[in-house]
Amino acid sequence: MSFTLFKSNNAIGIICAIGASLCFSATDVSIKFLSDAYALHQIILLRSLIGILVIILLVVAGKGSWLSFKTQRLTTHVIRGGFVVMANMLFFLGLAAMPLADAVALFFISPSLITLFSIIFLKEHVGPHRWFAIGVGFAGVLIMVQPGSSSFVLVSLLPIGAAFGYAALHTLTRTMRTTESASTMTFYIQLTFIVVSTIMWLIVGDGSYNQPSSPSLNFLLREWGQWQTPDLKLFVLLGVASTFGGYLISQAYRMAEAALAAPFEYTALPLAMVWGVVIFGEWPSSITLIGSSLILVSGLYTLYRELLHRPKQQTAAPHL
Repeated sequence: MSFTLFKSNNAIGIICAIGASLCFSATDVSIKFLSDAYALHQIILLRSLIGILVIILLVVAGKGSWLSFKTQRLTTHVIRGGFVVMANMLFFLGLAAMPLADAVALFFISPSLITLFSIIFLKEHVGPHRWFAIGVGFAGVLIMVQPGSSSFVLVSLLPIGAAFGYAALHTLTRTMRTTESASTMTFYIQLTFIVVSTIMWLIVGDGSYNQPSSPSLNFLLREWGQWQTPDLKLFVLLGVASTFGGYLISQAYRMAEAALAAPFEYTALPLAMVWGVVIFGEWPSSITLIGSSLILVSGLYTLYRELLHRPKQQTAAPHL
């Protein structure tokens, strides 16, 4: 393997994808901690208010101005933001009712979906080996979900639905990379969260539509929880980590090919298992270990094939 890879745009994208995974792992743990005391849209609203403040401060510190957030692709930002909201909401609803490792493992079918979407929408070439890797990933999902068996749990479809939203999000990111900066994309994502969470607060924030019998619906529809001062550090962590994670993942898919950056997000999978055991006492079952191993192998093999046949010359880097 040539060391020139580490000077390429793809290498920068890889580093950003790993950094984003570390940030998102921190947000997953924080939200699971907060899920017993606050409604999901309450957590998302507070997180995003902190997050948008962080991104504004970063732009100002970098001698930017409000013009940095000017865009001629507002409609695309809105659609992209909708996919982010979909992915986050579905994943966190699943997280409230499932072990952390299970939810993250099922969500990580998203890199295979990103590869599929890159073929369909971005016309990127994928050979038979990577098609095989995609099949292995989906086999891992089937093992974990076990459709048609007595072990099937409907809530397990939530992280999978989140994966579809996430794949659509990053496919759109690739189409915006030459005209939109990572900070602009992050700003509009946070803004979308604020708008959607505020609307949900106005409609269901009083808890009148709550369904206590369902852990996921209870998390989504419960009455806003009373503010607890000790939780401030978790909300700050959420806001900062989600902002940097959003920035880094946007940068990853701007700089690198979608099929190359995606597998490096698997860093979050072993982290989720570690946090599940150490923090929440959730030991993964044998089914989880087998299924998640297949999903992990799928992503890593996709990466291997990409590095083996990567183009010798990289395209010019987009403007940051």
